[in-house]
Amino acid sequence: MSNKEPLESSQEALEASKEFAENFAKIAAQSQELVTEFLNNQQKTHIDPDPGTVGKTFMELMNKMMADPGKIIEAQAALWKNYMDLWQSAALRASGQEAGPLVTPESGDKRFKSEEWSQNQIFDYIKQSYLMTANWIQETVADVDGLDKQTKQKAEFYTKLYTDAMSPSNFFWSNPDVLKKTVESKGENLVHGLENMLDDLKRTKGQLIPKMTDESAFEVGRNIAVTPGKVIFENDLMQLLQYAPTTKEVYKRPLLITPPWINKFYILDLKAENSFIKWCTEQGYTVFVISWVNPDERHVDKTFESYMSEGVLAALDAIEASIGEREVTTIGYCIGGTLMASTMAYLAAIGEQDRIKATTFFAAQLDFEEAGDLLVFTDEDHIKLVESKMKGGYLEGKEMANTFNLLRSNDLIWSFVINNYLLGKSPFPFDLLYWNTDATNMPQKMHSFYLRNMYQKNLLQQPGALTLGGQPIDLSKIKTPIFIQASKEDHIAPFKSVFKNTKMFSGPTELMLAGSGHIAGVINHPDAKKYQHWTNTKKKKYDTAEEWFADATEHPGSWWPYWDKWLSKKSGPKVPARDPAKGKLKPIEDAPGSYVKVKAKPYSEDNGGGSK
Repeated sequence: MSNKEPLESSQEALEASKEFAENFAKIAAQSQELVTEFLNNQQKTHIDPDPGTVGKTFMELMNKMMADPGKIIEAQAALWKNYMDLWQSAALRASGQEAGPLVTPESGDKRFKSEEWSQNQIFDYIKQSYLMTANWIQETVADVDGLDKQTKQKAEFYTKLYTDAMSPSNFFWSNPDVLKKTVESKGENLVHGLENMLDDLKRTKGQLIPKMTDESAFEVGRNIAVTPGKVIFENDLMQLLQYAPTTKEVYKRPLLITPPWINKFYILDLKAENSFIKWCTEQGYTVFVISWVNPDERHVDKTFESYMSEGVLAALDAIEASIGEREVTTIGYCIGGTLMASTMAYLAAIGEQDRIKATTFFAAQLDFEEAGDLLVFTDEDHIKLVESKMKGGYLEGKEMANTFNLLRSNDLIWSFVINNYLLGKSPFPFDLLYWNTDATNMPQKMHSFYLRNMYQKNLLQQPGALTLGGQPIDLSKIKTPIFIQASKEDHIAPFKSVFKNTKMFSGPTELMLAGSGHIAGVINHPDAKKYQHWTNTKKKKYDTAEEWFADATEHPGSWWPYWDKWLSKKSGPKVPARDPAKGKLKPIEDAPGSYVKVKAKPYSEDNGGGSK
């Protein structure tokens, strides 16, 4: 052995030190640029004032907590005991003895999936200490008496946002994966992370919102939303798409899909292997889809009623004019389902409900009493804030996108902070997240009507409380057969809320519960062999979702074939397939049309952005 190896090791260490020093010099320079960029944009960007909703909520919470000091002392003693137990467990493990975890992450929590969080004693202690504290804070807030229902829900929601933000996984010095990457790359990850952060600040005009995916990897009509079809009708509010058949014969009654206008329709047609639209054509349905316009200042006078008359009713008329069929089956997805039910009640009021022979609701709410965490954003303060942002006649799409991201902040905010800023990686090309960021605007009158009358006042489920087209509408007058799809882990249209749809109508209803959430619970192609679904064919009336689920039967895989058996029996006999290019309405352009390709206005200097 010579002295050569120690010398080489010293040189390598010196080189590594130089690389670290160079990278941290870059970090210092970029940090200065970040601060400058942020401050400059804050000076140029008008940000609406916070109405104090969060502050008011926690003030009420603290007042109620202080009214029972004994309960606070009891809760603090319980937390102290938990800490002592954790210290004892950590000491046992440090001495080489077996000591199981006192607290573990919830199923599906991806923040602590790295083995270091369990195998390394220090990080295991940090993880358990955080989970113990976060659970204690959330349980203590949930246990406060005397708050009204809405204030309590807001307090619990804001508390979870806070505890999620304080997760050790979100910080450089307490995330083992980030520390490991920093050592391995000699700090390059932090350099790239700051570059990503600066790019995001420039892209969003000073609003620090991390990019979710590589948007350059996708193009609507090129590699997503590519199922063949034609635009056969359009007006100011929508284009009506008819898709090309893939079978020689089709069911006589066409299928009209009404998607939500909060997002674009192509969630139902992302790519061939998971396209619901393509799959429906393969089952022998003539598929029509409404593609909503991306509103701007030209649509300031559009109302909820406009979406009924120029949307669903106009589509029904266009289908009849094109292929001669007056009777259809329909699907309403999310808010598109709310609109579909409202339209059906209107048709019942004017004696034309037979135009729709069967309807399916995907994750649609009609009674908003238990509408989940979105209710946090529909009190008077929040609605006034939203309305203040619509002075130009519409709400910019990024506002709704930011709100939905807050509902799942760990998955849709913090995971990208870690990936993009701490690990310094570029976001992965993912079609679903591309769709998620392809925002749509909301016309002022329509959106205010929806927030106030559906979420805040919950009028749709009250017979005659709403008037559309001059007709007081009543959902109980609808006798059409109804298929109701709900998702077990839906955070936007919770199962408890969707279950109430089973009690709204006079006709027969069938409820089916899918595994997963608001999107994956719906978009689950049979070939994927993922998740599961539950059905309940017992001829019983259930008062609650829990009672229905207790009697339900679980089935593996997609629910689409089960639904197809239901709808096919209501779609009439088979007839020769219809070519959208040969209908009585002359095609305007190829699917997916031009409306869906219109992007919402980028982050503007006038309106700032970001949810309060």
